[in-house]
Amino acid sequence: MKNTHIIMSNRYRIYIRGKHSGGKVWWIEDNQTGERESLRTKNKQDAQAILLLRNRPCELAAHHAQIARTHLLLSNPQDANRTWQYVMDAAAVKKTGNTKIRWERACSSKPFSHIRNLIVANTNSDDFNKVLNAGGNSANMYLRRLHNYALDMNWLLAPIIAKRAWPKVKHANKRAITLAEHLRILEREQNPERKAFYEICWHLGGAQSDMAKLKAEDIDWQRRTISYNRQKTGKPSILVIGSELEKLLRSLPATGNLFPYLAGVREADRATEFKQRCKGLNIENVTLHSYRYAWAERAQAAGYPERYAQKALGHGSKAVARAYARNADVLLPSLENYQRGNAQPQNN
Repeated sequence: MKNTHIIMSNRYRIYIRGKHSGGKVWWIEDNQTGERESLRTKNKQDAQAILLLRNRPCELAAHHAQIARTHLLLSNPQDANRTWQYVMDAAAVKKTGNTKIRWERACSSKPFSHIRNLIVANTNSDDFNKVLNAGGNSANMYLRRLHNYALDMNWLLAPIIAKRAWPKVKHANKRAITLAEHLRILEREQNPERKAFYEICWHLGGAQSDMAKLKAEDIDWQRRTISYNRQKTGKPSILVIGSELEKLLRSLPATGNLFPYLAGVREADRATEFKQRCKGLNIENVTLHSYRYAWAERAQAAGYPERYAQKALGHGSKAVARAYARNADVLLPSLENYQRGNAQPQNN
């Protein structure tokens, strides 16, 4: 039977429909969720009384939220004009290097245009959902960071989206590159600089930007070490040079950048070039970051101590941190030699 809508108020509405015990009864529907339930009454006044009780908490909640926002704006007039663009800019001040570049690029992307000029104190979950629906994993991750920064700075009264209500970040299935795949890529690569770059990624397991910007001055031939500071963390990494790595390094420029062209290429462009190589060889689920996974797996298989692997990959290690606090230089043994079973850790 066709429904006859009678009253629609706030979150809930009531209507009369169907037959129940020989007559029509009143129903109530949640306008937000679409859930419905029978009020099991034929009396219009009873149905309206239930509707009033259901809607009253919602009205009060919205009223109190507005009062809280008003008090916040009165206590700090600057909040009346603080937009999400202000938050984006404020968060960027504390970032450096590639991390800052990625942050600014993400915040300037199209999904964030939905909130860029919104007043922070007046933002609701619907506004955030527009960003999430318009973007992918990147929008999800950067919006969380933006939201948490605003909370930490007390620019928000409460979370706009509860922690458990955020959509899950779905990462692509990435894996370590195998030796066979690495050799196929080297065999196909015609550009000497890119070929040497892929080789050094295999030997050192470094992040692509760190590897691309290595300099000849980072090599200490007297001590047979290569060292660099991770751009992402600023932490140093020092490794002993094995025989295969030495042969590669000897073939590269003796001064300045080891990879003059790649040092000036954007990270995304280096990644795209590598992706094209893999696509041409039908190698799937592999990126330049897969060289880091491969290095870690090889280190584990060779019995390379975890604290040295952490250091080589640029991750924190309490043992190494304590050694540096004593002004000791910690030299990490070559993974190449460790795999051959003839390397010993060195401490000077």
